[in-house]
Parts: sequence; structure tokens; C-alpha cells
Amino acid sequence: MLTVHQISKNYGVNPILDQVSFSVNAGERWGLVGINGSGKSTLLHILTGSENPDSGHCSLTPSNLRVGYLSQGFVFNPSETIQELLDRYHPSPEHLAQELSKLAESMIIQTENPSLQKRYDQLLGLLEQSENSCETRVRTLKGLGLDHFPMETPIQHLSGGQKTRLMLASVLIGNPQLLLLDEPTNHLDITMLEWLENWLLEFSGGVLIVSHDRTFLDHTVTGILELSEHTHQITSYIGNYSTYLETKLTEREKQWQAYKDQQDEIKRLRAGAQAMRNMTKFHKGGKADKTVTDGFSAGFFANRSKETVQKAKNIEKRIEKLLTEDRIDQPLRTWQMRIDFEKTPVSGQDVLLMENLTIGYPENPLIKNLNLTIQQGQRIALIGANGSGKTSLIKTIIGEIPALNGDLRLGSNVHVGYMTQEQRELNPDWNAIETMRHLVGSNETAMRSFLSKFLFTGDDVFTPIGLMSYGERARLALACLVADGCNFLILDEPVNHLDIPSRTNFEKALSQFDGTVLAVVHDRFFIQGFATQVWEVRDQKIYTREK
Repeated sequence: MLTVHQISKNYGVNPILDQVSFSVNAGERWGLVGINGSGKSTLLHILTGSENPDSGHCSLTPSNLRVGYLSQGFVFNPSETIQELLDRYHPSPEHLAQELSKLAESMIIQTENPSLQKRYDQLLGLLEQSENSCETRVRTLKGLGLDHFPMETPIQHLSGGQKTRLMLASVLIGNPQLLLLDEPTNHLDITMLEWLENWLLEFSGGVLIVSHDRTFLDHTVTGILELSEHTHQITSYIGNYSTYLETKLTEREKQWQAYKDQQDEIKRLRAGAQAMRNMTKFHKGGKADKTVTDGFSAGFFANRSKETVQKAKNIEKRIEKLLTEDRIDQPLRTWQMRIDFEKTPVSGQDVLLMENLTIGYPENPLIKNLNLTIQQGQRIALIGANGSGKTSLIKTIIGEIPALNGDLRLGSNVHVGYMTQEQRELNPDWNAIETMRHLVGSNETAMRSFLSKFLFTGDDVFTPIGLMSYGERARLALACLVADGCNFLILDEPVNHLDIPSRTNFEKALSQFDGTVLAVVHDRFFIQGFATQVWEVRDQKIYTREK
């Protein structure tokens, strides 16, 4: 189906991909994982023809295989409607019938034109597919939460998340045989995630998925392709993400043990060789012994010294071999976020009180008559369908929009830190150092040391925020909250643009944070690892449960 053979790609002197090879066959679902910047999206660009490799090649079997590709950087025509977009990717039966009719008229005039006949056959095939696609289109739009939009809705009226889901819908509706999906779970709530998981499990073609959603990978993939940021090569693992983690842990333990055993062996051999050389120098008859005067004794001890020296040389040759052709390299340490929360100022026991609270907009109340209290130290995951009111509740808490009714108040000594999905609180013209200077006013050495915990090192600290990736901006926003001493963190999709190692460390950091956290999050793995309580927004109410 898809064969990738020894693809290499460099950007200047920096290698991105080095002789990458793998295959995707029908019925296989592979998850492509690696840290942000390791080359996953570059590889997808090469597979889809938007970039060329420096060497190597990829091929499709058959060559006319239908490929569905969801990219992260798609561009919409703002004046286009939902109907027009879907028809452009997948023409309706009516549109195809009209084109067939026009083509038939041309074929009557140009009877000997083979290209017209070829196009006619293609359109007939598309027409057969489209007869089944209407029902598929309705099911897909419903599954992705887009069925309530009239088909004549201009795309420019959709939110960023809705546009992403529309693009995903257009890919799935196209009856693909091979799917290449770059972060398909972005902007999907849990219900939509489960719908997509079931869709993929029923899909008979091949799938290659780039995703940082560990639960999604656990539920969907049959294998993992790991793209290493160190070797720039791919290693394949059979099984889902959890199986991959177990295998990696076992491999790493074996690598460290083999490395340790070899270092111990080298140390033992070196000590033995040195001891033998010392023996030849200081034992009776050696060069350091001036008491031996007769020739027989001198010759006897000289021969013993030569034998000992030769043994020492043999040991040293063995050491040299262990250091070269039999060398076991020290396993590389993966560079991950190292967050150390300082002791935060203690708030009162009641951090946030909501009494008969109604939030939303006058023409559209989203949550009604809310009576809940957040207490010190709780870590709450706020979940619910897109548009149910999660972000509106957060905006009400921080004072961006007024409550429609009821009372909302913070407890004593509560210092709120708010982190948005898009990190709007960051000035795009500043860099990391300037941001920290405006926040805490420390010296540059101290700020560099602090920022290094969030993977900002070297010249990274001088990159303008407007040029940073989403993941970099998320790390910087979190650094600001930590530096500011907040004891009540309100986080809107905090891990949405983080790679898997950073998500894992983010969870570890929050588990060590002794303040209070309210986080809008759809990452089920993250919820399981961090939350003490789950709040689900549904039917204009909030349903709470202990995790």
C-alpha cells in the first residue's frame, strides 16, 4: 500500500530524516510518535509530495491509491460555504451527472479522443462512489459535531476548531484507501474522539497517525513508529502505545545494564593490566630491582617480565576492542521539561464559591443555577462537548464576561493564574527573557537558569514569541504562572500542543503543585493521571464525580 525506502532530508547542515524506511499495509494503523521538531510533519509532507526528500523514495501500490491527508496547515477560501468545500473535495451526484452530460456531448464530436474517454470512466467511478457518500457525509458531520450548521454556512463563520473538524470530515468522506492524519484529535471533545476511534477501527485501509493523545493511540493503532530526535531514524514496535512504552522501558533497562556491565569490565581489565605492569617493574629481578647480579637469575626474571608485559598488552588490546568495535554506547537521556514548583502561598480552604450561578450570554445561557465550591488542593478536570460552556465558565471566573445571575467569589489569599489555549496573555513582540523580566524583574543569569527548566536554552530565549511554535508558547506561559507564584491555576487545554514527553512531565509537575487547579482538558490520559475530581458540563448543568 505505502512503502517508504531510505528517505533522508536535511535542512542546511541539520539532519531531519536519515534513511527512514517503513511500510503501511491495508488493515494496519500506525502511530507516528516523536518530540516536537523531530520531523514527523516533514515526513508527511514528503509522503504527500509537498516536499522532496534529499534521497530515497516512497511509493503507493497501486499507483492510483486514494489517499486522504489531514494536515495542520490547511488553508480555506473564506467566502466558500460548507457545501462548496465538500463538493470541491467530493462532488455531489448532481454535479457529477452534469459534468458527465457535458462530456458525453464532447465525445460525440471528438470520437477519437482517448483522454475524454478516460475522464468519462473516471467520472462514472466517482458517480458510483458518490451515491453512497450522501449517507456517509451526514454520519460524518454528525459524528464531528457539525450537523447543526446549514450547508450554505460560509466557512469564515466557523471557529478554528470547527474548521479543523470540517477538514477532517472532508478527508473521511472521500472514501480513502490510505489515511495520513496529522494531529486529528485537536479540537475534538471526548464524544467526538470516541466516534473517530470507532470509525478508524472499522476502516479497512491503511492508516498513519501523528498524535500526542496517548489514550487515542492506545485505542486505535496496531503499531508505533518512533522517530528519534537523536538518530533521525524510525524504529517500529508492534502493539498499541502502552505496549510500546513497556517495550521501551524494558529496552532501556537492558541498555543501561549492558552499558554498566561493560564499564565495570573495562575498569576491571584496566586494573588487571596496570597490576601486571607494576609486577614487571617491582618484582625480584625487574628493572627496579638492583639486588640481582647473576646472569641466570637476571635472565629468568627478565623472561617472566616479558610474559607478564605480553599479558598486560593482550588485556589492553581487549580493552581497546571494548572501546571501539564492541563498544556499547551510553543510552541517551531524553531531554524533557524539568519543572520544580516553588512553595506557593497558601490560600484559604475555600478557593472559589459559586452560588445559584448562571453563565453564558443573555440570548444563550450555557450553565444554569450552579452551586459548587472548589477547595484548596483540588485538581479538577472540566470536560464536556464543544460549545457546552466550559470556556465561558472560565471567562466568568476570571472576570472576562459577567455572570448572568447568582454569585461567584474567590476565597482569601487566592492568586489566580490563567493560561489560554492560544497563550493570548503573551506579547508576540517580546522574547522569553523580556517576558520574564517584565514579570519578575530578575537578572538575566537567574532568568536563563529558570527558563532552562522549561527547555529554553541558548539563543532560544531570544526568539520572538510570535515566531514560537504552539508548544514553545505553552511552555513559556506555564513558566510565567510558576514564576508569578500563583496558587490557583486555571488552564484552558494546557497540553493541546505539547508532545508526549512534555505532557508526561506537565502531569508530574501538576501532581507536585500544592495549589489548586481547574483545567479544561480532553486528553483522557492526562485526566486519569492528574485529576482528583471530574466536572462534566451537560444539559446546562455540571455533574461532578470523584476520579
